Amino acid sequence: MKLLTFRTEKGWKTGVKTERGVLGIPDSIESIAERGETALRELAAEVERALRAGTQLLPEKELTLGPCVPRPEKILCIGLNYRKHAEESNMPIPEYPILFNKFHNALAGSGEPVPIPREARQVDYEAELAIVIGRTARHVKREEAMDYIFGYCAANDLSARDLQFRTNQWLLGKCCDGFCPLGPYLVTRDEVEDPHALGIRSYVNGELRQNSTTGDMIFRCDELVSYISRYMTLRPGDVILTGTPEGVIMGYPEEKRVWLEDGDEVTVEIDGLGRLTNRLVREA
Repeated sequence: MKLLTFRTEKGWKTGVKTERGVLGIPDSIESIAERGETALRELAAEVERALRAGTQLLPEKELTLGPCVPRPEKILCIGLNYRKHAEESNMPIPEYPILFNKFHNALAGSGEPVPIPREARQVDYEAELAIVIGRTARHVKREEAMDYIFGYCAANDLSARDLQFRTNQWLLGKCCDGFCPLGPYLVTRDEVEDPHALGIRSYVNGELRQNSTTGDMIFRCDELVSYISRYMTLRPGDVILTGTPEGVIMGYPEEKRVWLEDGDEVTVEIDGLGRLTNRLVREA
């Protein structure tokens, strides 16, 4: 099942993508994730009834999409989790997952403009597979960790490199407004046969920049969920960005780096999860 959020006069609403359009539903993404298989069975029955009854569905192209997980308690990110990306960054392969975080202000939906902070001059893209947690997880064994995943989505870990490396803490360059687009869909786990065998790509103004596979991950999804749950409780709706492959601007030779600027359009595409597109707009 593919879930999404879209804007209405009364605020954000949850929808289910079907072959005929989008069916609006009253449940929140987080409540659906928490109720898991029960919620999905009920939703599948509701969608079937709506299609059989000829219920008028919403044209997706006419909707203003929000982040597919609009209210996560935690947004956790994994740094240097692809071997070739670590190599292009001239950094050693990590012995343990490198964790940092983003906040709610960084969330953006597909199609939403993302502001470039006035002082940022080195803005970069990072195509990422995101995990969405479906069950409260604490001290989870690796062999059981996949059962705690509700689904997956595409993410863009936008990064202002000059702010990121201003100090030895990465936070400032990662948490700017809109620097965590998610979507367009949250795709439930049953539709993703193997999250470690997905093509992952990014484009800037239609030009292919990253073209890899999630098979290059150093720490796989089950290992990440298990590792993080040793130290903090993961809750339904929490999001884990699993890292980016090679091809980011920072990995280019210095003389060939052309950082993202006003008007640039960045698309993240992951097999089976859709295309996440945002245009950057520099703050006045």
